[in-house]
Amino acid sequence: MNGKIPHIVQYQGSKRILAPQILQYMPQKINRLIEPFSGMAAISIATAYENRANCFWINDLNEPLVNLLKEAIENPKRLVEDYSVVWNEQFSYGENHVQHFYDVRERFNNGDEKPANMLYLLARCVKGAVRYGKTGNFNQSPDKRRHGTNPKTLEKNVYAISYLLNGKTVFSAVDYHDVLEMAKPGDLVYMDPPYQGVTNARDSRYFAGVPFGEFVQTIEMLNQKGVDYLISYDGTCGEKNYGEELPKSLNCKKVMLNAGVSSQALLLGEKAITFEALYVSKELVPIFDMQPQQLSFLEAMA
Repeated sequence: MNGKIPHIVQYQGSKRILAPQILQYMPQKINRLIEPFSGMAAISIATAYENRANCFWINDLNEPLVNLLKEAIENPKRLVEDYSVVWNEQFSYGENHVQHFYDVRERFNNGDEKPANMLYLLARCVKGAVRYGKTGNFNQSPDKRRHGTNPKTLEKNVYAISYLLNGKTVFSAVDYHDVLEMAKPGDLVYMDPPYQGVTNARDSRYFAGVPFGEFVQTIEMLNQKGVDYLISYDGTCGEKNYGEELPKSLNCKKVMLNAGVSSQALLLGEKAITFEALYVSKELVPIFDMQPQQLSFLEAMA
């Protein structure tokens, strides 16, 4: 990869930066890539960019997010035009352009969930960090220092993503169990569930949590069906551990991917490297074994 992989908008938790490392553990050719927790579908986009799969299934319980991706891929011209209208509205507010964000957010929360509104909220909110209240309403605040992604900048990326995925992608907004029940040998499942999903508590970034025991049972089901998978799950930052490690009984390999210096640590005057765990299913272990640098790192951590 050469840094030219398109992305629609900054999205906290996206695996766009880690995609080159994650794809090292994928087969060169896949019948179908399935993302049950797609977010902004960074891995699907990267996989399509490398021409590793001709068929994709993008799913996320966050339906407005899925609708945004579907619009970008199937109707890029309409999305860019609609977004341009919403984005330009803020300048009619003069110095009170921040109020425009809150007005769009209110419209969105009151049922006007059209993709352009969702896209504007993502493009303008603080650090691309989606947050939802207890009632499911989008409640993140705007970044007061900027106006969000310029439509001209966004247009190029949206059309590039549409070129990669249009006509090859199925979309859904259902529970991940429903998706995985349909997975079959020859598919590759990439999962990036919420870190906080190891408990029954709902994370404010997501509509629902993913209980640890339930998730492990689902992975066991994939093993029984002979479906390959890659899972981003727990991680470390400095001396802190995030999330519970998946059990060894699943017979998958764990590799730690370097996600770079933590921006949160930098704000505190520290310089801590974040490592995110990637679990590789047993049938993909031969690919895992071809990554000597990563294995050396794991041995050093042992």
